[in-house]
Amino acid sequence: MKDTAIYGVSSIVGRFLNWCLVPMYTYLFAAEQYGIVTNIYAYVALVLIILLYGMETGFFRFANHERWDNPMQVYSTTLISVGTTTIIFVALACLFSPQIAQALNCGDHPSFIWMMAVAVGIDAYSSIAFSYLRYKKRPVRFATLKFINIGLNIGLNLLFLIVCPWLQREAPGLIDWFYDADFGIGYIFLANMLSSMAIMLMLLPELRVNYSFNSRLWREMIRYSFPLLILGVAGIMNQTIDKILLPFLIDDPTEASRQLGIYGANYKIAIVMVMFIQAFRFAYEPFIFDKNKESGGDKRQAYSDAMKFFVIFGLFIFLGVMFFLDLLKYFISPRYFSGLQVVPIVMAAEFFFGIFFNLSLWYKLTDRTIWGTWFSLGGLAITLAINIIFVPHYGYIACAWAALCCYGAMMVASYLIGQKKYPINYDLRRLGLYILCAGALYGIATLATTDIEIVNYLLRSLLLVAFGALIWVKEKPLSRHSVKKTE
Repeated sequence: MKDTAIYGVSSIVGRFLNWCLVPMYTYLFAAEQYGIVTNIYAYVALVLIILLYGMETGFFRFANHERWDNPMQVYSTTLISVGTTTIIFVALACLFSPQIAQALNCGDHPSFIWMMAVAVGIDAYSSIAFSYLRYKKRPVRFATLKFINIGLNIGLNLLFLIVCPWLQREAPGLIDWFYDADFGIGYIFLANMLSSMAIMLMLLPELRVNYSFNSRLWREMIRYSFPLLILGVAGIMNQTIDKILLPFLIDDPTEASRQLGIYGANYKIAIVMVMFIQAFRFAYEPFIFDKNKESGGDKRQAYSDAMKFFVIFGLFIFLGVMFFLDLLKYFISPRYFSGLQVVPIVMAAEFFFGIFFNLSLWYKLTDRTIWGTWFSLGGLAITLAINIIFVPHYGYIACAWAALCCYGAMMVASYLIGQKKYPINYDLRRLGLYILCAGALYGIATLATTDIEIVNYLLRSLLLVAFGALIWVKEKPLSRHSVKKTE
């Protein structure tokens, strides 16, 4: 649990700190420029999964495999494999960076492409070294390097985007030799690349091994890891395909980048729900596997209770964000406010994904993980269809609805099939009551909005308290029953 907490904190805090850069980007750059950033990072997320092709998990499996008693050879083979494919990718991306930049609507800046290619290549290779730290049970060094990476990235962003422009006005002679104000969003990518390179240097102790390549081991690892690549690609595309497709579905490239920038910035407001799900995942997966070892008959009830409390906290987060969106919206520049309409849709979509993750325990506990692939591929088909059909007519709002339909369908399918394969008695009536009440309170808050902000905040605070009171009244008898049972 201590190791899980350290890994979890480094991941969640890292995501939060990088999230804090978004206001700076939206206040400094126009929507069409931020749209290019959103688009490139969507590709980066997908490329990183492809460059790892499941070898992180493959390393853990074969380093602990009963037939392979030399974990260092497994580590070495994994490093050589990922390193070779990464070098090929980076070389090709740099070679064709002008053509790729043209396709991604940043044709004047092929440097954007090769900088991110180098950064993602280094991140892929470094991921294996980070996996080795996890294998050696060194969470403190793992978390320390992650935090250093985050700190460098944020520090370089502040240097290039805040400090350097100020120095250019006050003392231009200090920075004229390296700083170019016209490079703009390019400094976001440069900061990413430099911080990745620095961490690579810090990982050199983990990379100094006796390199040897076992071709037979490698073939077995590829056979094991390839299905994980399919699952990983399908999963990440469900999250990023809308940001990849949108520029190709709107005829005017400038308008496409503008819409993508607005959509990407407002999507970040909903990341509060994403971080809650991420935190829940770190606690939930160890919980379900540990609970599964117990011989008692109440473990399925524990899974049902976990779902209930996830829904309760998820709904609190949804209502909290939506009730006070008039304040939270200043997280981004007013130039992006036209996209606030996507926030409740994206919040609901992420909430559905969280429920789907809860439901996924049935195929994890029964070793039927292939169902996870089918659900992801089915969701991807829905996302593709809705984006392709509706984005050309309705723009980025269709992307948000596609995410909602995708995760909603995955949630329903996992529940229906899971109840046949591994039935759990979820209290659907109570869960439905909470969801309907949250929806009704959101509707009341929307309809009762006045021109007086203090009145709006007071009313919404009372509605949030009312929802809490409902939870307290409904759950208090259960708490009393639990206390009596314990006594």
